[in-house]
Amino acid sequence: MKIIKLDAIDSTNSFLRQLYAHNEVDDFTVVTTKNQTAGRGQMGAVWKTQEGKNLTASVFKSVSCLNHEDQFYVSMAVSLAIYTTLEKLLIPDLKIKWPNDILSGDKKICGILIENIFKGHALEASIIGVGLNVNQTDFEGLPQASSLKALTGVHYNLDEVLQELVSQLEDYSKYIEQQQFKMLKAAYEEKLFRIEKPSTFKDKKGRLFMGFIKGVTDRGKLKLLLEDEITAEFDLKEVQLLY
Repeated sequence: MKIIKLDAIDSTNSFLRQLYAHNEVDDFTVVTTKNQTAGRGQMGAVWKTQEGKNLTASVFKSVSCLNHEDQFYVSMAVSLAIYTTLEKLLIPDLKIKWPNDILSGDKKICGILIENIFKGHALEASIIGVGLNVNQTDFEGLPQASSLKALTGVHYNLDEVLQELVSQLEDYSKYIEQQQFKMLKAAYEEKLFRIEKPSTFKDKKGRLFMGFIKGVTDRGKLKLLLEDEITAEFDLKEVQLLY
C-alpha cells in the first residue's frame, strides 16, 4: 500500500484522478489529507470536515475485471469493508443506508463517493473516496451526523483506522476479482438500513409514499414493495429515504 499524505487539498478524489491521468498508479494507492477544502458527496453534495479530526481519503482500485453493468459491486464491497472496519472498532448498531452511507443507529458517520474511470465503454478503475467522521464531535446544523468519538467517547488514531480500512478493502476486493457477486450482494442486503420495514420515501417531484425495502438489483437500484403488492425499482436520482 502506497500512501500519499497531504496537509491540504481541495479533494482527494480529484487529486488521485489527476495523478492517474498522468502517471501509472499502483493498486490500493491511498491519498489522505488533514484538511479537505472542497470535499464532495453523492449527487453533488458538499462534504465538510474539521481539519485533522476525521479520515478523508481516496483509494485507487483497478476493476478492469468487471463489466460495465457490474460496477455497483464496487459500492457493495466498499460499504462492507467500512462496515467491517467499524465493527472491529466496536461501533454500535451499524447499518448501510442505500446506496453506501454508513449509519450508527440513525446517525450518519461515513459517506462514500466512488468515481469510476472508463476507457471507451470498458470499466478500468475506481477511485474510492471515504469521508469518515472520527474525532469530530461538533456537527452544528447537521442533526443526523455523528462520529466514532461522539458514539464511544474514544479518541482514535486516524492512521490506525486507515490501515484497517485499507486491509478490509483488500479483503473485500477479492470477492470482486473472483466474481463472487452473490455472496457480496447477500452480505450487503443483510446490513441494509430499514430492510423489510415500512419506510417513507420522497420521489423526485417531492411526493411522499410508503414502501418496504426488499433489496437491490445487480445494477444497484433499490427494490421497493409498494401498495397492492407492486414491486418497483428506483435509482439514486429517483427516490430518497426519509428517516
